[in-house]
Amino acid sequence: MATTLNAEALKESPIPEHLTKHKQTVDPYNVSGEVGDDGVMKAIDYNKLIDEFGTRKIDQALLDRFERVTGKKPHRFLRRGIVFSHRDFEAILDRYERGEPFFLYTGRGPSSDSVHVGHTIPFEFTKWLQDTFDVPLVIMMTDDEKYLFSEKRTLEEVQGYCSTNAKDIIAIGFDPAKTFIFSDFEYMGGAFYKNVVRLSKHITLNQARAIFGFNDSTNIGRIHFGSIQGATSWAHSFPHIFGTDEKRTFPVLLTKIHFRMTRDVSARLHYAKPSLIHAKFLDALQGPGTKMSASVDESAIFMRDTPNQIKNKINRYAFSGGKVSVEEHRAQGGDTSVDVSYQYLRFFLEDDDELEKIRVSYESGELLTGDLKAICIKELQTYVAAFQERRAKVDDATVELFMKVRPLKWAGNPKAPIVVPQMEGASAEGIEGGDGKLTKNQLKKLEKQKQIEAKKAQKAKEKEEAAKAA
Repeated sequence: MATTLNAEALKESPIPEHLTKHKQTVDPYNVSGEVGDDGVMKAIDYNKLIDEFGTRKIDQALLDRFERVTGKKPHRFLRRGIVFSHRDFEAILDRYERGEPFFLYTGRGPSSDSVHVGHTIPFEFTKWLQDTFDVPLVIMMTDDEKYLFSEKRTLEEVQGYCSTNAKDIIAIGFDPAKTFIFSDFEYMGGAFYKNVVRLSKHITLNQARAIFGFNDSTNIGRIHFGSIQGATSWAHSFPHIFGTDEKRTFPVLLTKIHFRMTRDVSARLHYAKPSLIHAKFLDALQGPGTKMSASVDESAIFMRDTPNQIKNKINRYAFSGGKVSVEEHRAQGGDTSVDVSYQYLRFFLEDDDELEKIRVSYESGELLTGDLKAICIKELQTYVAAFQERRAKVDDATVELFMKVRPLKWAGNPKAPIVVPQMEGASAEGIEGGDGKLTKNQLKKLEKQKQIEAKKAQKAKEKEEAAKAA
């Protein structure tokens, strides 16, 4: 009846070495649940993470305020506690309510030629945030990180992944008019590199060790990488979007987990501290506490998988909360808290009422494991097929558009229009050193154009006053 881990399944879909550890591990590079004395891995204790990281739980009061301020029903990730904690999210709502600028950031470390469903979660949510707030978004492709953190990958291999993963991200449906995607290898320099240096100067080796788990054998590129990632949270790292005035800072809402030290340094430098929002991980097919791996095909549903592959993976590998026999399951019901098929439906099924019906039916024993898996398979097949249809339309020219250094356009709160500190008239052409500064010639042309527009406006005003006087 139930699909559980057995010797054969472990051979075909090996669980990572961290299963031998007893404490749960959640850091920027490792995720695993606690292993009990019985050798069974437990689900991640997210309440414990809130205490450890000093964040705050997203409660109903915050969700109610979000709906009042934006006029939008909270995303299913928020409604279901999948996006579960935050730092200073209220500050972002304050700024939106007042019509003050902020931007969004997320990123991807390109480590394989295809993303899996777990990778799409932060991008799906970030797209929804961008659509809801109508604000600019910066997406960082940390190709340098993946080169530094791998003993085997070549630089050329990582850059190839960067291009294909950028297409995957674009296929989520982002608006190119207000989205900038950049590769660290390509963009590093100018204003961005200045901020990397500023940040790195204020991070000690002991801090890097404590936050990232480094040791004496860690290469210095890895140790330094936190400053590269963190510099993305400062608006003036992107002068072609937000202008060159470093004193006119405004915050970012981050959907990444490891920016605690950046907040501390931001305060010391009198820059706006980034706000953080944290989401739960989508478990691997092997069950609670496990993490999908781009290098283990049996651990995840990949966005390139065919409908038949999705069906086979769910049926064969998805950990079940059902009982051993049909009779026992009918009598006692299944455990939705550990059942992978149900947990995937929590992430991907939009209808709250339908999800609740499935939960009640499974826990009562009315719905069997095979039936639940069939529902999950259909939902994931639909989700992946829609992605693949969009992905087929993304070509190299589309990637070039998203990664072009250029101004972005956005509106913000329609009830409180913002004045954006952009460089009007800026474009990719004429930007020297990758720092987004206009050339002297462009500045002269811009000033001349402003003078012409001012004269036109004055003449129109004089003409209107003369007509009234007549």
